Amino acid sequence: MKEILQYLFNQNTLSRSEAQSILTEIAQNKFNTAEVTAFITVFLMRNITLEELEGFRQALLRMALPVNLDCNDALDIVGTGGDGKNTINISTLASFIIAGAGQKVTKHGNYGASTITGSSNVMEELGYQFKNNSEDLSRDLEKANLCFIHAPLFHPALQSVGELRKSLGLRTFFNLLGPLVNPSKPQFSIIGVYNLEIARIYQYLLQQDQRDFAIVHGLDGYDEISLTSDTKIITKNTEEIFTTQDLGFNAILPESIQGGNTPQESAQIFRNILEGKGTDSQNSVVLANAAVALHHTHKFGDYQQCFYLAKESLESKKALACLQNLIK
Repeated sequence: MKEILQYLFNQNTLSRSEAQSILTEIAQNKFNTAEVTAFITVFLMRNITLEELEGFRQALLRMALPVNLDCNDALDIVGTGGDGKNTINISTLASFIIAGAGQKVTKHGNYGASTITGSSNVMEELGYQFKNNSEDLSRDLEKANLCFIHAPLFHPALQSVGELRKSLGLRTFFNLLGPLVNPSKPQFSIIGVYNLEIARIYQYLLQQDQRDFAIVHGLDGYDEISLTSDTKIITKNTEEIFTTQDLGFNAILPESIQGGNTPQESAQIFRNILEGKGTDSQNSVVLANAAVALHHTHKFGDYQQCFYLAKESLESKKALACLQNLIK
């Protein structure tokens, strides 16, 4: 590792194969904590390259435990995290609204490393028992139209660096990998990113996949549609900026979608929203993200129809029923 670090400290970058090899060795615990910390720190000092991200992604996917689900049109909606905004768990809430509207969701998530409450924290707090095999995940998908894939159970590398990431409390390149390595390989991926440079790298990488994607970036720094400002959405064939009015909403204030200060508070906010006790701002932001995701599948009509489906899923408690069925 010393040679690798010296090479990187001299402002060199890794090839795809080098990145893949190093992350594989990190997962195999071949380096001590200080060495891994120094390696991660390199990517806090500069942006990751496309080849490095490709190599890291390949390493995680090759080491991942396989997930085989009888579903060829599932969707995942996930953000990189690390935007420092401490919002409510928007993508996870939107996942249940999407499931309640009739779209199967294979949600990939993890504990928060640079945030207070990641999707796994809130799911655990709500009473969900993480599953570690395809059979249990398939049963969840059947009864709730959604299954939750807790990343460390399927990615040895993420498990091996989990404590280190938490102790650092900073956004690292692992934030960028999470949305790219869902082991169920959903047909549709809605991925939120915290800046446009990362959006470009994702765009180049995902263009090589057969599956469909939409990259979402709130132009004031959110890794999701926040409705606090305009949103850029990039797909395989389009790149557009949408105002809040374009999406059918009024602009909201950042403080109106703040998350809790503990996993317990976040889970209570989460449940309140699904139970119909959310504020207008909270409801608006999760509905916007759910509607865009539904529209991206091209299965539910135009955006307006997708919005009504999402709204009906939330207001009729179909989304809540998906959660209740999942944690039974």
